[in-house]
Order: sequence, then structure tokens, then C-alpha cells
Amino acid sequence: MRHIVKKSFSLLASTSLCVTLLAGAMASTARAAAPVYLSPTAIAPSADGKALYVACKSAKKVLTCDPATGKVLSSFSIPKIVTGIAVAKAGLIVTGGEGKGAIYLATPDGKSCTLLAKAHMPLSPFVHPKNPNQVYVCDRGRDVILIVDIAAKKIVGKIPAVREPVDVVVTPDGATVLIANHLPTGRADGDYNSAVITVADAATNKVRKQVTIANGAMALREVILTKDGKYAYFTHILARYQLPTTQLARGWVSTNAVTIFDVAKDKIYNTVLLDDVNLGASNPWAIALTDDQKSLVVTQAGSQDISVIDTAKLNEALAKALKDGKAKNVPNDLSFLAGIKKRIALEGNGPRAITIIGSKAYIPEFFTDSMAIVDLAATPINVTDVPLGPKLKMTQIRKGKMHFNDASLCFQKWLACATCHPDARSDGLNWDLMNDGMGTPKQSRSMLHSHLTPPVMVTGIRADAETAVRAGLKHIQFAQRPEEDAVCIDEYLKSLEPIVSPHLIDGKPSAEAVRGKVVFKKAGCSSCHPAPLYTDKEKHDVGTGLGREKGIELDTPGLVELWRTHPYLYQGQAATLMDLLTTCNKDDMHGTTSGLSKKELADLVAYLDTL
Repeated sequence: MRHIVKKSFSLLASTSLCVTLLAGAMASTARAAAPVYLSPTAIAPSADGKALYVACKSAKKVLTCDPATGKVLSSFSIPKIVTGIAVAKAGLIVTGGEGKGAIYLATPDGKSCTLLAKAHMPLSPFVHPKNPNQVYVCDRGRDVILIVDIAAKKIVGKIPAVREPVDVVVTPDGATVLIANHLPTGRADGDYNSAVITVADAATNKVRKQVTIANGAMALREVILTKDGKYAYFTHILARYQLPTTQLARGWVSTNAVTIFDVAKDKIYNTVLLDDVNLGASNPWAIALTDDQKSLVVTQAGSQDISVIDTAKLNEALAKALKDGKAKNVPNDLSFLAGIKKRIALEGNGPRAITIIGSKAYIPEFFTDSMAIVDLAATPINVTDVPLGPKLKMTQIRKGKMHFNDASLCFQKWLACATCHPDARSDGLNWDLMNDGMGTPKQSRSMLHSHLTPPVMVTGIRADAETAVRAGLKHIQFAQRPEEDAVCIDEYLKSLEPIVSPHLIDGKPSAEAVRGKVVFKKAGCSSCHPAPLYTDKEKHDVGTGLGREKGIELDTPGLVELWRTHPYLYQGQAATLMDLLTTCNKDDMHGTTSGLSKKELADLVAYLDTL
């Protein structure tokens, strides 16, 4: 009888999965008919400052705008979603695609668009200051910086990064490369977790140093250099992940920062907070210096505003803190920039890019398909909002993505959903949420397939993702929001699609990965992680509970995009997949792996990396 019941349940589960996948296919068809938004995501001025080139991600377009009015003068398309743009002597360098990406050289009028090189997740191109034929491109999915020769149309070098490089610059003398790594790496259960800055020698492409930022630094987005190349500024979140999430006031859970890096000394000079005491400057993104170097401008993509920082006053305050022996206090001081910083509200939503010409800052706004033009010389500072295209009605998915990234929904704008789930994935940190009591930190999880794989949360404490979304708004953002907001967030999360693994070769698994699929079944992994979602949607005690949580049942995680969700296990105690299968599975409680040979283990890791 038990076998009959089990078989019946399997049939029901299979039917349910077919219905779910059919619904997903229908949703994809509906999305295909949705309005095509611009989603401006990057901007670059022409060499003479007489034109602005705006990269529009969703529309797969590059716009040419008039700096005087912001008016769109022309546009051209590229074959993939646009992720970055830079101006080179030979033309425009445009990066596009996520998973099957490419780097293009286009003429400013778009009449010619030449493929320079293929990449996985290319973004943030940067032209070498001494060699106009050489461009550096972040390949985020492969954790590497690609060096492309524009004339030869090929990749001529690579610099290894650490984890998800999202921006790169080369010092004016052409000697040093600085790389902003998006997320922390290694185990998440230690006392210190931070993303790092990679410093490399431009002549040899060899990494010189990996520099750790302040504890909790993550979601790095951009880096810029002073004109003399002496200092670099990095934008990032500064998570207070070691505190229980009982409140938000005064940056208890999350603060937002700029880290100043001393290039000559290869060390952090200090980190300053952009927040005010009672108002978060959520999710800092783009950063720029005025031509005279007197003002540093940071866009805050979560709180929909900018910070304008007086660099002379900033340098003076930092020098004084160092002299007084108080430099270590600066990263925790919400009032440090008082009298140094002005905060200017924007009319649009999603300021993710900036460039400055003269005294005017040009800031594309991702979700409202607009551009803010900020006159920094005006008293008071003046903001004009210019549409970049027709105003389109927002679908539920578009609204949901905007809400997910918008800290305006949160108490005092301290954080957005995207703060702990950048790009709707994981931040690589452990958080002590109040879902299951205090003192039980657990990793934030990727939102991919969350609505298809109930229950949710590490312990399965929420019955489904819909419940978790509403609980997050109430208990993490401390907000009472209309039901419509939560519904839209649901629809956005349902629309997420996995990015193809960088470990595939021309879209196909390697010979090692093919063998690893056999090992996956041999070790019994497939019993709890069946395709296509690679979870049985059940809870199990697999021996990974720690301390007073030893022996508890945990939700079976899906394995899709496993290549980008390290560290592993619920407290991030496994830094790598090999750690997960060996040192963290000595009793064979999550897969019979102790008897596998080194070759079989390597093959299994190769397979898991393709999912």
C-alpha cells in the first residue's frame, strides 16, 4: 500500500510540475507581448562633450542625446540586452548579453556594429588611458577581466578577479588596474565577511593584491579615480549582518557607503557612510567627480536621490580623524558627512549611472526611462527630469522589479529587497532574521524559482514565497504596503529566468560534467534534487544543523544556478562545492560521497557547476 501511495504521489507531483511549467511557458508568452521599456543602465559622453550615449538595457538600444537639453537625437540597436558602454578612439564599445554575451565596436551613428569578442556576462568596458586600442571588460559570470584589442578584434589577456567583477579602471599612468568585486567570497560563518578590491599590474596582468574592505561590505557597483590617479572611490553597501534584524533605525541592519582607496599604498584609506541619521541612502550605485574635482556625486538607486560631497571638506575631515586617532570610527559614524554632503532628491526611479560635463550631472533613471539633469552650480542645486522615450504603462512585472529595488517602500529608506538579494540573488552573507528566533543566522537565498519551490526560507518556515514576500515587507522593511505591491513583487520574482552556466562549452557540458551527471545519480543526490528544479520541495535533516539547531529539518534547496550561489549550506560553512561534498559531508547524510574517488568528486563538481 505504501508503494501505491508513493507512486500516486509521484504522479500527482509530476502532473503538478507539468502544470507549473505550462503556466511558466504561458507567462513567458505574455511577457513577450509586454511593452519594451528602455531601462537606461549606462552613460558615456563623447570625447568633445557634445553628445551623450545612453545604453538602454531592455530595449537593446544605444541613444544619442543632446547635453544641452537631454533630448534624444538618434538611436541604434544591438543584438543583445545592453549592459555597458564606453567611448574609444575607434568608436563606441558596447557590452551586451547575460549568459551568452558579446563585446561590440559600433560607430556613433550605429551604421556599423562589429563583434569584437564573445563573453559570458560582459559589462563596464573601460578604455586603457595610454593605449586607445585596448579595452578592459568585466566578465562577471566567469570572475575575470577580459582585455580586448579593438584593432585585432580579439581577447589578448585576462586578469583573474575574485567574485563577480562589476567595474574596472586603469590608473592614468597605465600602470595599475583596480577591480570592484561585487560580493564576498569564502565561508559566510566567520567573524569577518567582505567583498574585496583586486589590484593588478597592467603590464603583466598579474594580481598584486586582494584588499579587504570594511566588515560587511558587499554589493560593490562602481569605481572611479581622481584625475591624478592617487585615489579611487568605490560604492557599496555596508551590511550590519552580525546584528539581529530587530529594527532599522540608525542603520542597524544596513548602511550605504563609499570606500576611499589609496592607490600608491595599495590600501584602504577609509570608508564613509552616505546615510543620514534618520534616512538611509539605500543601494549606492554610480559615482563621478566633477571636472574640477571639487565635488563627488553618488547616485543612490534605492532611495532615488544623489549625494553631492565636497571633496576638500571630506579630505580635511578624514585627515583630522586620522590625526586624532579616530579613523576607525568613521565607517560607523552616520553624522561624519554632516556639513560635507548635500542630498538631492530625483524625480525618476532607478539612478544607476552618471556622467558629469562641466557643472551638470546626467543621470539615467532605469525604471522611469528618463534622465535627470542636475545643475550642480545652481543655488539651490537644480534638477530637471527629461523623458528618454514614450511613457509606457507599467506591467505588474515591471512594477514588481521596481518595488523590489526601491527602498522608498521601507521605513526611513534604509534598504530594499535588493539590498540582501542583489539582482534577486544572494548576497553571500548570513543574516539573523526573526523568522525562527534570535541567534540563528542563516544565508540569504536566491529568489530564482522561489515561487515554484515551496516551502521557502532555509527551515521552510514560510509555506510559500507569497507568504515570505509579505512577511519581508512587514518584518524586515518594517512597512505596511498595499497588497498590490506584494502581488507585483510576486510577479517579478516569478518572471526570473536562470542565466546559462559559464561552465558550459558552447552551450554543452564538458566530458567531466557528463561523467559527473552519472556520479550525481550514483551518490543518491538526484533523489532529493530531481530535475528540472533540482529539489523535492521537502524538508530533511541532513546533518548540517549547528549548535542548538542540530538535528533540525531544512528545506531542500534547488540547484539551478548553483555556480553563482556560493558559499553553501545554511550558514555558508562550505566555501566551495568540493567542501560541500567532502569536509561538510563526512557522514554521507546529503549524498553518499565519502567513497567517491578524487576523479569522481571532480566530475560531480563539474556537473553541478553546469546547472
